[in-house]
Amino acid sequence: MTETVTYKKKDFVSDQEVRWCPGCGDYAILSSIQLAMTKVGKKKEDIVFVSGIGCSSRFPYYMDTYGMHTIHGRAPAFATGLKIHNPNLEVWQITGDGDGLSIGGNHLIHALRRNIDINIILFNNEIYGLTKGQYSPSSQYGLVTKSTPYGSVDRPFNVASLALGAGTTFFARTIDTDPKHMMAVFAEASKHKGTSIVEVLQNCVIFNDKVHDLYTNKDTRDDHTVRLEHGKPMIFGKEKNKGLRLNGFKPEVVTIGENGISESDLLIHDENDEFLAHLLGNLKGEGLPVPLGVVKRMATPTYEMDIENQNAAVVEKKGQGDMTALLNSGETWVVS
Repeated sequence: MTETVTYKKKDFVSDQEVRWCPGCGDYAILSSIQLAMTKVGKKKEDIVFVSGIGCSSRFPYYMDTYGMHTIHGRAPAFATGLKIHNPNLEVWQITGDGDGLSIGGNHLIHALRRNIDINIILFNNEIYGLTKGQYSPSSQYGLVTKSTPYGSVDRPFNVASLALGAGTTFFARTIDTDPKHMMAVFAEASKHKGTSIVEVLQNCVIFNDKVHDLYTNKDTRDDHTVRLEHGKPMIFGKEKNKGLRLNGFKPEVVTIGENGISESDLLIHDENDEFLAHLLGNLKGEGLPVPLGVVKRMATPTYEMDIENQNAAVVEKKGQGDMTALLNSGETWVVS
């Protein structure tokens, strides 16, 4: 019989003092993840949080689960090893735009490509916070920072485009000012079998304050974000009277009720549509809303499942291996 485990948020709160700057968006993300963990249906001893380096990477200390605080950019390698060794584990990787997209960019894209059953949360505040305010791979063109005193001339990464281009089978986006939405998105990521990556638009109150204000501020976010729901038309706005439709291959904002526009003219969200996912991933600017929620979700075999099946097929064909025999097979020599 499978034991049913019931937890409350406090069960995932560790005894460590949480040390982030007052007003940091990380506090809300931490609280939402602790709540989401009560919904995943796993025992605490089967949940692991892995991080690299950065403000967000303090997470393992603040979760009363198993955790690993690893090295800069290399968390995907540790998470991959854990999942392959013990597929029963619920593995969460916590990273930031610096840790995940810069020094860890190579590790990140290959984790996404392989479709390992891990959950990646990428905190995107478009700045290096822990190292005191240098520009990051997602910083906007022209941003003045300590490392770009005359403005950055780098073109920033679009996290959605990067993840989708690497072949992720699940991509979602949420915001640090909406705990309820965050918790729901994290719970959906946990359900997905394969690599899930969730971008959180997060505020760094010290070095890049209000970078996402248009999309996260309660006074403006309804008119500048669209909440995606599978199978439903893309409607947004404070009055719920705006919508998205395709004009050829170009998305455009329309007003429901004007010029004969009705809900039937709007784009319907389909999490399984690869083309639509790429279109939504690039949706920003020119008056277009930023999509929030699950952008893409596709069911394909996971990396560890393929390894397990491959190993079983080889054992069935050749029998159980013998390490001693392997080491003494072929040409051997003695070093003296």
